[in-house]
Amino acid sequence: MIIPSIDLMDGQAVQLIGGKERELDAGDPRPLAERFRVAGEIAVIDLDAALSQGSNEETIRELCRMAPCRVGGGIRDEARARMWLDAGAEKIILGTAARPELLEKLPRHRLIAALDAVDGEVVVEGWTEKTGRHVLDRIEELRPYVGGFLVTFVEREGRLGGTDEELARKVVEAAGDARVTIAGGVTTTDEIAALDRLGADAQVGMALYKGLMDLGDAVAAPLKSDRPDGLFPTVICDERGVALGLAYSDAASIREAVGSRTGVYHSRRRGLWRKGESSGATQELLRVDLDCDRDTLRFTVRQKTPGFCHEDTWTCWGEDRGLGALERTLRARAESAPEGSYTRKLLDDRELLTAKLLEEAQELADAVSPDEVTWESADVLYFTMVAMTRAGVSLADVERHLHQRSLRVSRRSSGDSSSESDSDTASNKENP
Repeated sequence: MIIPSIDLMDGQAVQLIGGKERELDAGDPRPLAERFRVAGEIAVIDLDAALSQGSNEETIRELCRMAPCRVGGGIRDEARARMWLDAGAEKIILGTAARPELLEKLPRHRLIAALDAVDGEVVVEGWTEKTGRHVLDRIEELRPYVGGFLVTFVEREGRLGGTDEELARKVVEAAGDARVTIAGGVTTTDEIAALDRLGADAQVGMALYKGLMDLGDAVAAPLKSDRPDGLFPTVICDERGVALGLAYSDAASIREAVGSRTGVYHSRRRGLWRKGESSGATQELLRVDLDCDRDTLRFTVRQKTPGFCHEDTWTCWGEDRGLGALERTLRARAESAPEGSYTRKLLDDRELLTAKLLEEAQELADAVSPDEVTWESADVLYFTMVAMTRAGVSLADVERHLHQRSLRVSRRSSGDSSSESDSDTASNKENP
């Protein structure tokens, strides 16, 4: 898979050659994050922090709220590492600080060790100092402590000269169960596909910024079809993971979908099919995922009403149920509920809604039997969602916030009401 890269200096996205010479300025990184997040995780590297000449911390915090980010640059101690893990980085990237005595204090599955190599030899100090150690030896040493490796072929970095597939194969074999990301020289989608077959991801910057590689083509590169028509079944889900229906994609539709960030598919009857073009039930494409066999896609979309199905239901299996259906009902009532209706009263009268929330929360706290807890929980959820609708907050917003909380690794004080993260009390139990 492709890992798009955003390198930051002075709050702006840049691309360097050989880690030194600035090749181009890509401007505000936020539109790049919006564009790149369709592909999944983004690598965000703070070059100023790496060079000890400043920090892009606030910008990176904002990017972490916009997209799933793996953050690197200037992470040299436990405090800094924990800061970024708590700030919502999906993973953190450590370079020269990637030492067992530090790594063992942190959650293994969220650590990536960055190794820079020239002709297979590890280099440090901004790629200026050779260590005399082969990258494979360093991988063997760090493998028990990290969930991934970012290996940069320095002699190829920023030069668009292609990657070293043979060395990449050896790196993947040495890494074992740690996922490998290769950077430096990846220029074509064929290279992304080849690396994926080896079991590695490709971190790409320059080729994307210069328009030499289309992001949609890069996302689709690892796909392979065993169907006579060469199409890829595409499961379409809403923001909460509810399956809306099944469609088909080909290379052209994926390219258009990723480029426009909308729901575009291949219709065996009409060719390129832009969902909602005539009905108005359009889709904003949020993310594209490939399955483990690389023959099926999942599109996560923000679906407009009345839904995905041509029969005007939310899904092709009929109307959705539960919280998703309640959310859409409340939104509709917020727009059209008549004066005097209970929903309108709750939406218009903040004091009434506050009183109901407090009343129902107390009743839930007092409930004992499973039936009572079920009943009172339903009441609390209903009034909570009225409050969310009133403020323009969606279930997806809340779920994203809960995910951000789950990424925190630092212990909370007894007075902190935030939910505990799964990794809070034993952040690195996976380590041997």
